[in-house]
Amino acid sequence: MIYSRLAVQRALRSRDPGLLQVAFEADVLDRYRGKRQFTIMRTDSAGRVKLEGDWVLDFGIAHDDKIVHASWQALTQHLPEEELMHWSEHAVSEELSENFLRMQLAPGVCFDDGELRTW
Repeated sequence: MIYSRLAVQRALRSRDPGLLQVAFEADVLDRYRGKRQFTIMRTDSAGRVKLEGDWVLDFGIAHDDKIVHASWQALTQHLPEEELMHWSEHAVSEELSENFLRMQLAPGVCFDDGELRTW
């Protein structure tokens, strides 16, 4: 977890989200398996998916091969739009507040979220 925290600290300090990691179910890679134009390679903790002559994405491997992750910068700079949509369908995250995310996605909309109180 120390390196995750360091990546976030560096991203916030520089005000650059490029280093922030986005996590995905590892089955996001199933789309590329068995297709001649794609190559998927890995070590114990890192991998690469490559479309021959086109794009390459390096990713990390975590949680007993169940999660892969890549930096925001790598995702947005290396994947074409249709691949970004595919990866977004496999996005995962830590437990987050569903209501808060709804509020962020629809600013100005009224949400019943309980009584206001101090914490």
